[in-house]
Amino acid sequence: MQDKIDKRDRAAQFRQRLARAMEDKQVSQSELARRIGVDRSTVSQLLTDQGARLPNAHVIGSCAETLGVSADWLLSLSDRPESAAELLASSLTMTEAPRALVDERIFEWHQEAAGYKIRYVPATLPDMLKTRAVLEWEYAPHLGRTADQAIGASEDRLSWMRSAQSDYEIAMPLYEIHSFAHATGYYDGLPLAVRLEQIDHLLDLCEQLYPRLRIYLFDAKRLYSAPLTIFGPLLCVFYVGSHYMAFRDRDRVEIFTRHFDALVREADLTARHLPTHLRQLRVAIT
Repeated sequence: MQDKIDKRDRAAQFRQRLARAMEDKQVSQSELARRIGVDRSTVSQLLTDQGARLPNAHVIGSCAETLGVSADWLLSLSDRPESAAELLASSLTMTEAPRALVDERIFEWHQEAAGYKIRYVPATLPDMLKTRAVLEWEYAPHLGRTADQAIGASEDRLSWMRSAQSDYEIAMPLYEIHSFAHATGYYDGLPLAVRLEQIDHLLDLCEQLYPRLRIYLFDAKRLYSAPLTIFGPLLCVFYVGSHYMAFRDRDRVEIFTRHFDALVREADLTARHLPTHLRQLRVAIT
């Protein structure tokens, strides 16, 4: 669409779009006139007048509201006929986030994005990289008797995610790895043997999956990120505790992709240096 449009052309496009919206909604001239509070002759003139004059803002707004389109679209100021509310509803969704392992919604997003690069800032160590012992320690208090069943059911999904044809970039704050290794904060009470096994598991995965799996550690004193996952160019999902907040519009996905790329660019430890750092932590806690 041109940045500038002749008044006569804009008026002609208004007539075309008004007629199209009426046809799509199966609204007659008489019905539209009744709904927007004008004479039928006024609606007829809106559709047939060959001049450059547009109706007043009240009439345009009433037509848009009645026909379920945006006034900007009727005026050729937008190529999207949806209203602002509809655009927001389609680009932003809220989904419940149960306290569990890879739930159905997360797994569906991973499947949808198979083959795309997935960028991930986890809330803790990434579930897909945890040992079974860590998962049991973390989830048993919340899942009770079903913990073993839930972990078992999730293992296939975690394996699928690890083997899918997607590259994974994971960015975490340095303190997360240190807190885990030393069993402080969130990881208070995690047995040493479980921590050592997890570190060895991370080392194995880094060796087996690099460069498809790359983990970066950034300094949280300089940088911050909420937990989020960016599924290629498709969507960006924030974890807010009880819900996932998912954006699908391209501009927002691009904004948060640049945010993630900044975490990687400014990381204190790159994926190449992570194994050395993990070995040093292992020595420090034994």
